[in-house]
Amino acid sequence: MRLSIHLRGFALAILSVILLTVTASAAEVRVMISGGLTAAYKALVPEFERATGQKGLTAYGPSMGTRANAIPVRLDRGEPADVLIMVGYALDDLAGKGKAIADSKVDLVKSPIAVAVKSGTPKPDISTPDALKRALLAVKTVAYSDSASGVYVSTEMFGKLGIADEMKDKARKIPATPVGEIVARGDAEIGFQQMSELKPVEGIDIIGPLPDALQKITIFSAGIATVSKEPDAGKALIKFLASPA
Repeated sequence: MRLSIHLRGFALAILSVILLTVTASAAEVRVMISGGLTAAYKALVPEFERATGQKGLTAYGPSMGTRANAIPVRLDRGEPADVLIMVGYALDDLAGKGKAIADSKVDLVKSPIAVAVKSGTPKPDISTPDALKRALLAVKTVAYSDSASGVYVSTEMFGKLGIADEMKDKARKIPATPVGEIVARGDAEIGFQQMSELKPVEGIDIIGPLPDALQKITIFSAGIATVSKEPDAGKALIKFLASPA
């Protein structure tokens, strides 16, 4: 994802307005972010840093779960944070637990679940639920994430297709590593993950999103952590990420 020169200029113009609400001194903005928006974030934040002189200090991890780098686990052990960028309902859960400021929440993007295969391999028909079912039964290995999309695929979608039992031995949850990378290596014939997380991965072909009857859209949102020491700078970053530019 690259901003054109025109969009960069527009982005900087928006930042000049945003910065009227930010303190003059440069701040370090600590961000915790999940995989769904990482590619876009990495492209956009340098623009924010150049225009403001502020520095984004970033920690990556899933929106949920018990792994050591999961955002809720990081917060529970007292890691510093200003901005949280993650699955919207997981951010709501943190707000309910007093870890995020509820009225600071801003929805950034709606991301569908998509299906990928290794580049150069046949692309199965996934246009309907029945077609997807046939494709899954025909392969030996399936991969899904350990975050929002994977929870849905493994606990709901397989059941809706009536193949939960058949998937027990051939489908596996992938912790830490993007599902697209597993597919690109040939370690899984079909992979499921958010479209926004599959797009940056080389070596795969994205067949398309799940059929509408099976699709589950994930909203990724941003908010301010209650432990934030730079809430104004954090709000400026969120406003920039949510801007048209």
